[in-house]
Amino acid sequence: MSQFDYDLFVIGAGSGGVRAARIAAGHGARVGICEESRVGGTCVIRGCVPKKLLSYAAHFAEEFEDAAGFGWTVGETRFDWATLIANKDREIGRLEGIYKSLLDGSGVDLQEGRGRLTGPNRVAVGDREFTAERILLAVGGWPWVPDFPGREHVITSNEAFHLEKLPQRVIVVGGGYIACEFAGIFNGLGSETHQVYRGDAVLRGFDDDVRRVVGREMAAKGVQFHFEDNIQAVREVDGGLRATLESGAEIDADCVMYATGRVPKSEGLGLAEAGVEVRADGSVPVDEYSCTNVESVFAVGDITHRLNLTPVALQEGHAFADTQFGGMPRAVDHVFVPSAVFSQPQVGTVGWPEDEARNHYGDIEVYRSEFRPMKHTLSGRQEKALMKMIVARETRKVVGLHVVGPDAPEIVQGFAVAVKCGLTKEQFDATIGIHPTAAEELVTMRQAVSE
Repeated sequence: MSQFDYDLFVIGAGSGGVRAARIAAGHGARVGICEESRVGGTCVIRGCVPKKLLSYAAHFAEEFEDAAGFGWTVGETRFDWATLIANKDREIGRLEGIYKSLLDGSGVDLQEGRGRLTGPNRVAVGDREFTAERILLAVGGWPWVPDFPGREHVITSNEAFHLEKLPQRVIVVGGGYIACEFAGIFNGLGSETHQVYRGDAVLRGFDDDVRRVVGREMAAKGVQFHFEDNIQAVREVDGGLRATLESGAEIDADCVMYATGRVPKSEGLGLAEAGVEVRADGSVPVDEYSCTNVESVFAVGDITHRLNLTPVALQEGHAFADTQFGGMPRAVDHVFVPSAVFSQPQVGTVGWPEDEARNHYGDIEVYRSEFRPMKHTLSGRQEKALMKMIVARETRKVVGLHVVGPDAPEIVQGFAVAVKCGLTKEQFDATIGIHPTAAEELVTMRQAVSE
């Protein structure tokens, strides 16, 4: 008989935590999990899923316009925010129910409340305390808003999904993928949208051509950018809010949304008391098997600040469970992980941006094509797509692949397998394209644009 209540106790029932709990239980472990909010975590409840549903909604305005070039006459259109939010909430509720059923079906005990370490093998949830041979931290991250006058008047992505009505004037602060996605959503749904960013181009960390094309096309769609600027203060005025920028400009809006980054939600977890090392930014360092400096405490997902993507957290949780309870030790490879930005236009990418590829491989070849997607030849829209491929000259391997345009994430998911497997440019060239598609461009680019 074990001296512990559980073989594994998981703090946080998001993507990584639920996956780890289910797989560990499947290996025969006695598993408990706690959650202070809703089961499903950031991605399902207040992130990827509801964001993409809103993104779908925002695309319809352009679809209605484009239909005319294909012979369709679309009557008067009207958008109702309340209907969209109600339908979104219903779908999120359905998914949460599925997650709970998965836990229950796996034999995992769900405890409601925020967990806190009270020792290397102890977790308190409210006034209850549980012991476990191993503890997994999977609490994710939380939006971060800097301190400034009027901070209390702004919202984050958390609140954006529950606005009572669509704001007619919106300021989105930030230049990362969340900021770009919400700017596209609000703009597409008809809001006057301003995006304020202290940098000189959106999507820092992405390939420079991706940044250039996304910024250009977002501006063409109506997003008003304020680069190399920042909000100094926000105050209430008649009819809404007024943001004063560091440049001295003032912008009136009904809503100011901050998307200036996320931080690990590690505060109040009792980590220091339990001897778990915590970095200054709140993240928890782990080894390749997700173990912290305390041998009984592990961590996966955004709290580790390795690669903050839902599919990565899922992989880390699965690998942890296989390693600790399945007799199948394995580490997660964080190289060549594909990612997407559901901005307008969309982005799909895998591998290195051009500048980083030069640092890693030295001599490279760059293949790039910008073109008007076939659909727009009849719609009349002037939007252009980007296809870019980066090849390491010595090995001929494709080490970077970047797409901006319609269905970019769907395109890159397939090509990511090839990049992950180390396929060469010649193997791409030997693959016959599917015609007519935008994706065929990636197997027909023959002339390098730079080296």
